[in-house]
Order: sequence, then C-alpha cells, then structure tokens
Amino acid sequence: MALCASLFAFSTAPAYADEADFEGIWLFDDAPSYPGVTMMEVTEKKGEMEGTVTSEWYGPMEMQDIAVEGDRMSFTMRNLNDKEHPTRIWHAERTPQGVHLTGTVWHTEHEEDGYRGTKAQAEKRRFKLTTLPQAKPLPFDGRSMTPPMGWSSWNKFAEDIDDATVRAMADALVETGLRDAGYIYVNIDDGWQGERAADGSIQPNDKFPDMKALADYVHARGLKLGLYSSQGPKTCAGYEGSYGHVEQDAETFAEWGIDYLKYDLCSGEWFYDTRDTVLRSYYEMGKAIRETGRPMLYSICEYGRFDVGNWGRQVGGHLWRTTGDIVDEWPVMEDIGFNRNPKKPEYSGPGGWNDPDMLEIGNGGMSHEEYQTHMTLWAMSAAPLILGHDLRETSDDALALLTNREVIAIDQDARGEQGVPLRKDSQQEVWTKPLSDGSTAVALFNRGTAAARMAVRPEDIEAETIQGARNLWTHSDLTGKDLSFTVPAHGSVMLRVW
Repeated sequence: MALCASLFAFSTAPAYADEADFEGIWLFDDAPSYPGVTMMEVTEKKGEMEGTVTSEWYGPMEMQDIAVEGDRMSFTMRNLNDKEHPTRIWHAERTPQGVHLTGTVWHTEHEEDGYRGTKAQAEKRRFKLTTLPQAKPLPFDGRSMTPPMGWSSWNKFAEDIDDATVRAMADALVETGLRDAGYIYVNIDDGWQGERAADGSIQPNDKFPDMKALADYVHARGLKLGLYSSQGPKTCAGYEGSYGHVEQDAETFAEWGIDYLKYDLCSGEWFYDTRDTVLRSYYEMGKAIRETGRPMLYSICEYGRFDVGNWGRQVGGHLWRTTGDIVDEWPVMEDIGFNRNPKKPEYSGPGGWNDPDMLEIGNGGMSHEEYQTHMTLWAMSAAPLILGHDLRETSDDALALLTNREVIAIDQDARGEQGVPLRKDSQQEVWTKPLSDGSTAVALFNRGTAAARMAVRPEDIEAETIQGARNLWTHSDLTGKDLSFTVPAHGSVMLRVW
C-alpha cells in the first residue's frame, strides 16, 4: 500500500503567446483527496515561465517544460516510483470560470477546476517545509534480539478497523494459544488517526475513543500495542501523518503506552527523494522515540528503496521492509520470499531484521501446501512473524501452521542468521540456516507445478555424514542415511539436521 513521488527542482522553458492568461495564483477547493492539489502558481521571468502545483500529499511540485498555446498550458512533472513513466504531462486549460487542471501522479489521473486567488490566500495554502536533522548513528538499545512476532490489522481489515476489533484480536491471541506461541504484538495499521488538537497533538478518530484505555486492555493480557504513522503529511490511506509533528507524536505515543511503531514512507516523496533525506526522516522519528524514554520497537517501511538494511540500525530501526506489500496469492508471496527478500541476508541479525512483510496464512488465498511453504520460508529467513488474518476465524489447519513450536524455534533461533538458498535445480531449491546449537535447519522447496523428488546431502551441512535429522512439520525423528522426500507442487519440507 505505498503512494509515491518526489521533489522537483525548478526548471524553465521558453514562453509562448498568451502566457499572461495563466500567470498568477490559482486555487482549487474541490480537488480529489489524492494528491490533494490546493494551488497552482505560475510566474514569468525574463521571458520564461516557471511554477509549482501545491499538493497536500507532496508539497510544492515543480512544473517543468512549460508551454502555452492559446487557452492551453502544458507542462511535465516528475513521477517517481513509476519506472515506466518517470515523468507525466499535465495540462491546464482556461475556462470562463478560471482554469481546468488535469494530470497524473503515480498511476492516478486527476482533474479539477480552479479559480484565481490572491497572495493572501496563497500564503494560507502554502506548504510549510521543515528542516530535517543531521543524522548521527543511534546506539543499539538491546531490543529485538529475535524477530518480533504478533498481529497487524492491515492485510485483513485495511481502514475498516476499530477499538472493538482490536480488543477482539487481543482476546483471540490469548484464546487460540497464539500469544503463548510467541505472538505478542497487536499492531493497529493505517486508519486510526483523527485530526490534530489546537496544540498540534494527534487525536484518534471516532473509531478509537480512548487509545490509552485500549493499550491498558492489551497490556493486561500480556500483549503489546503497536501503531502506525508516516513521516509525510499523509499516511498511505490519506490520514494525518507525522510531518511537522514528529517529536510531539512520539511523546503522544509514549503517553498512550505504545510499544511498537511502524513508520511508512507514504506522501512527502517530493522532498524525501534521496537516500540522505529518507534516512534523516527515519532518524528524526527514531531519535524522538528514544528521547521519550519508553521502549518501542521501530519498524521502518520504505519498501527497500534506498538499501535500508545498510542504515536501518543507525536510525534506531529494529526491522525494515525489503519489498513492496505482500498479497494473499502464491506468485506475490513466492517472488517476495524467494527472489527479493534474500538479496542482502548480511543486513539481518539480532537487533535488526529484514522484513518481507506480514504473513497471509489464514486469509484463504493460497492452498495448505502454499501456506506451509510461506511459513517455512519466513522462518528460514529469520523474518518477523506478523499475522495478518482475522484471528477469530483461524482454522485448525492455519493454527497448526502458525503455532508449530519447532518451526517457530528456527525463526527465533538466538544466532539470528538469515537462511539462504544453498543450491537450486530448475524449480527446486535447498535452503540452509545455521543454528545456535550447532545443528542446521534445512528446507526443501518445490516451486514447480508437479511433485518432485528432493534430498538432503551431507555437504549441505558441511559434514561428511549426517548424524541425525528431525522433520519439523511431522514432528518425527528420521533414521537412516536416506533423507529423500517427495515434495508436492508449491510444497516444502523443513528439517533440523546434524
């Protein structure tokens, strides 16, 4: 769920006839909420035209290559995060009432009608840019020595989340035994935010009448409460972001008793468009969290754009997304787990984890074999295990996958090493993960569409012979030297071998 763009440097183009018809301030009152265009300013200097389109999501977006012909002005704007369309052409046409503006940001087309405004009106709508602090590496706080485990609202509920549902999810974690299996975080994703009070403090919306009381309810059940925000002016779903209120929001979260913050780079990408600015924006909140004095896990969600694993720990992060959002279907899960998340395993380990996104087990979009592979792959990857389904509707099959203590132990192993593919043969892969007791977790994955015969070899664990093995999904000890298996299509076998 990520919306994107970037800050444009001023550029100019030769002026055409009738450019005076477009000069000045244009105001938009009824523009679509995304990207929330509020104003266009066009000026002419030394025979050249320049200008900006101001957006509630992205601030002042620079108009480039401005050309006017009759009643029509055309210009381009950069369009980041859309590699197929790095720039987009916009048009403004004069109308009897004012101007009609059309254009595309990211993949979304927009059109709105505007009217002439005054300098005083423009000042009220002008986007107030803030200055990011210079980043200094934050010392390690000793938290998240194993990957975090819990539940998050977005995959199942998206914005349709409220206090009662969160309480029900907390109760379900306890009643199903998921809490006792290690799932302790109850994370409210996007959709909880209301407006800001007169003093600037963020308020929950009507769906969450008392966030402190909700935190107390969750804590009373031996669980921890997480929240979501963005360093931009808007969150991905268009709610209030932390832009301009970072320290204040961190203090508010601490006062409420929040234990986990997911910070999502949605909106603001016109001025958070480089590694430096993105890093500093995460440092700003990481530092603010530390200064509250309240322990919080800090989840960095910038989708792996700027080699985040290389600097995530420096800004106080405990986990960082490596990819875009997961979807409850095999091709997406397969691509994230097998192709994208394994690229930089060296970044992951005690205190900071590569995060391939939430688990989809229980949402119904994949087969049992595919969900078993999903769980096996995340555990082998030392990934955060964050559930994403309605816990009240957890089937027996899903519960068995999610509470398998032997599989969870691989994910939570104290050595904290991310497993990697050791060998690949067509659609079959053998992964290994060294463990703290000297044994090795070995997973056999069949990405093909037909069953395949696969085997574990002594060299897979850097040994002359295999002394013993245990099948972690069947909870059975294996005897003999032949560790060969028929692995179903999209299926997996998970072993502890020594």
